[in-house]
Amino acid sequence: MIRRIAVTGPESTGKSVLAEQLANHFQTTWVPEYAREYLEELGRPYEEKDILFIAKGQLAREEHQMLLAQKYLFCDTDPLVTKIWSEVKYNRCDPWILQLVEQHRYDLYLLCDIDLPWQYDPLREHPHKRRFLYDLYDNELKNRQFPFAVVHGTGIRRLQCALKTIENFPF
Repeated sequence: MIRRIAVTGPESTGKSVLAEQLANHFQTTWVPEYAREYLEELGRPYEEKDILFIAKGQLAREEHQMLLAQKYLFCDTDPLVTKIWSEVKYNRCDPWILQLVEQHRYDLYLLCDIDLPWQYDPLREHPHKRRFLYDLYDNELKNRQFPFAVVHGTGIRRLQCALKTIENFPF
């Protein structure tokens, strides 16, 4: 049985790096963040409808990588990310994404702490809302009773924290 693990949290918290490191460690595959690729190729400012398209693209890529995974599949983002993104940006979220959050569960969510320095990237929007965004993720995960753990530390300590969590998690 393949265990799906979502690496989630606010922007600039090391989700992509961690997901790739975990996949390498466990010799499996991972799902990169589709939003980055989509937005870099978009050629215009994104609109609300693009978030729905991104959510669907992320899910499609995840399902494809699931066929290639060994024991674990690490997902650099999850439907909760698109839900919070949409609600923060537009004060609403497409019903399809809301339904996806409810139905498409992960065996474990790794919530990346905001203890890494924020790094500029033209796709990032909220350098001064890190605590606010982190608290949104934390509250959503708790309120939905999703199985999650916070990953913290810098460099190798962050990876070690995630590895310890996965190795000790009662799947």
